[in-house]
Amino acid sequence: MRAKSNTAEKIAGAVNITLLLLLCLSILLPFANILALSFNDGTDSALGGISIWPREFTWANYQEVFHNDDILQSLKISVLRTGIGTALSLLLTAMAAFALKKKTLPGRNVYMFFIVFTMLFGGGIVPYYMVLKSLYLTNTFWVYIIPALYSAWNIILMRTFFQSIDDSLEESAKIDGAGDYKVFFRIILPLSLPVLAVIGLFNAVGHWNDWYAGTFFVKDKDLYPLQTLLKQMLDSAEAMRKKMMVVYLPGDPRQNVTGESLKMATLVVATLPIVCVYPFVQRYFVKGLMIGSVKG
Repeated sequence: MRAKSNTAEKIAGAVNITLLLLLCLSILLPFANILALSFNDGTDSALGGISIWPREFTWANYQEVFHNDDILQSLKISVLRTGIGTALSLLLTAMAAFALKKKTLPGRNVYMFFIVFTMLFGGGIVPYYMVLKSLYLTNTFWVYIIPALYSAWNIILMRTFFQSIDDSLEESAKIDGAGDYKVFFRIILPLSLPVLAVIGLFNAVGHWNDWYAGTFFVKDKDLYPLQTLLKQMLDSAEAMRKKMMVVYLPGDPRQNVTGESLKMATLVVATLPIVCVYPFVQRYFVKGLMIGSVKG
């Protein structure tokens, strides 16, 4: 009986490993192909046959990306949006969650009702646009920041995490004369790094990957984030390439850059920041998510 059980466990383990390997390959191989095309000569890539290794290696595609004013401007907007939006959202979400965790807060249940209500019902795109327009946010940088300052789910998650912190710490600080702000910044926030890292990364990824706001609420191309510009390139890579065409001297490798190769290089540039940031917050992920789900 034990031998059969061990055999079944080994088979199940082998099947799990095989499925996970196939899943990893299905994720990594397309990205490896994009990476290879981004480092390959554009005219050579047009011939096909590139898999996961460049056939004619070149930096020209990336030189074109980082010498293009439109791409650099959109990259600047994306960096500013992600940095400012994530920092402000974390601060305000944490302050709201800290207040809502207090049982002495007047109208606490009413506030929670309206927060949960926004998770279940939405007004739709037209009322949303009208609200943004009435607040003079359309076609401004702040249309990326202000609507994303609060997330109902993030408030609930952070509030649940704060409730898991021992109340005696706050009571001891209050006895020593600390006010709410001092308790919040000196005690609560330092103990909440796991959940702050998780929510911060979710916010950052959301800001960095969002093309929606730039497409529908912004007309000024100088305010386009990188993802909106990238979407335009994906929709019409050759048209974008012709629009950004520069006359190069004979022998300059950038003259072989095509719309497709420029698109691949821009995709890598758009993906790289999140890939670089994730390892630094990975260790907080499991702890932050698990502790936040202990108490309801």
